[in-house]
Amino acid sequence: MSTLKHIDINHFKVRCKDCSLRELCFTHGMNEEDLNSMDAVVEQTRPLHKSDYLYRDGDKATAIYAVRSGCVKTVTESANGDEQIVGFHLAGELLGLDGFSEGIHTCNALALETSSVCELPLDQLEELCRMMPGLQKQMRRIMGKEVTAEHKQLLLLGKMSSEERLASFILSLSARMQERNWKVDEFNLSMPRQDIANYLGMAVETVSRLFASFQHDEIIAVDRRHITIRDMDRLKSIVGDCSGS
Repeated sequence: MSTLKHIDINHFKVRCKDCSLRELCFTHGMNEEDLNSMDAVVEQTRPLHKSDYLYRDGDKATAIYAVRSGCVKTVTESANGDEQIVGFHLAGELLGLDGFSEGIHTCNALALETSSVCELPLDQLEELCRMMPGLQKQMRRIMGKEVTAEHKQLLLLGKMSSEERLASFILSLSARMQERNWKVDEFNLSMPRQDIANYLGMAVETVSRLFASFQHDEIIAVDRRHITIRDMDRLKSIVGDCSGS
């Protein structure tokens, strides 16, 4: 623990124990002493502006990150240059775990809007896990959530119709809003339709047509990127047993 004492934490704008999102990221379930230890190593970086990179494919992995505000997308690139969006990371969610295996990142992470992140250096992580069993447990939980998310994405792309994919995507965003105690039936999309289409493996024209269809059927209301879910039950019925729940 002595190796952590030299780090000045006075410049932090938001301490872990005062953060409204701490139950969602790597500080979930920690006591005050553990939170103080986390404060000593967690860094808050300068804000990312739209299209700024947090890290790039091939960069050395030096930290895991928690989104504090905004939204960050992760993107992989094939050998022929085709891009595939693999995730949209909202406030309170983690990214950077792709660098755990080989010590380098295997995707690009860039901001969809002005965003800020907290950074937990990997060279401190092992020591912190020894000091704080709660963090070790939380890291296992985080890795488990990553695997679950990958399985859901495979189901989404492999088994669902286009209508089911978009309905599932909207419901997933609604569930994530609920985790933050935000409105579950009314929110703004940080991502453009081109990105939604890429993530869902669909043509952007199909996404636009389905948004219009859902609105015509009074399932949702759409005002540019603002979404209001008008009939949650009907939206869930579109997904049906394909939700995996």
